[in-house]
Amino acid sequence: MQRIRQFIGISALVALAIVLIHLGHTHALEPLRAEVNRMGVWAPLGIVALRGVSIILPALPSTAYSLLAGALLGFEKGLITIALTDLVFCQIAFLLARNYGQKPIRALVGEKASKRITNFNQKQIERNPFLLTALLMTGLFDFVSYAAGLGGTKWSRFAPALIVSVAISNPPIVALGAGVFSGGKAMLGFAFIGVFGLAIISGLTQRMQRKKT
Repeated sequence: MQRIRQFIGISALVALAIVLIHLGHTHALEPLRAEVNRMGVWAPLGIVALRGVSIILPALPSTAYSLLAGALLGFEKGLITIALTDLVFCQIAFLLARNYGQKPIRALVGEKASKRITNFNQKQIERNPFLLTALLMTGLFDFVSYAAGLGGTKWSRFAPALIVSVAISNPPIVALGAGVFSGGKAMLGFAFIGVFGLAIISGLTQRMQRKKT
């Protein structure tokens, strides 16, 4: 029953996202795309800045910027923008936590986010590379990056996990933004399969965490 509820909840969120994106496409997207084209390289840099800040300050939502990148920049350019941003800023979060410890991180991200990071750290994710990679594929990848650093994970172990997670988790979300706005059926099909795949990974990861706890 719990799986059914999770499936229904995910389906409802996806349907709501499609409706909202369609409304945005109908009323505002084309003028916005024209403006983005005029901005040139500044548009991707703006998304990099927004996404980067949302990783360093994980209380801010970050998934929305993947959709935005796909919608405004197209799939290829949007994917490159988001992937490079995640690779750079997740490593910054990891290195900040690893080099400076919990107290400065708490001052940076706030008490609520710090407790969540500590919760991941207590599960000793640094000892399980598969769990680390799976958690980095979820929407909590920014918290996990901090937690891996606090747990003393070696960079040589964190970096491959981050690369694999970025390569798997980013394309479906960016494709969803690009496919809905452009009307590409193949792109949307790929996006939906990928999003549900990520949802399954997230559910299995949560189960692994509960068993470990």
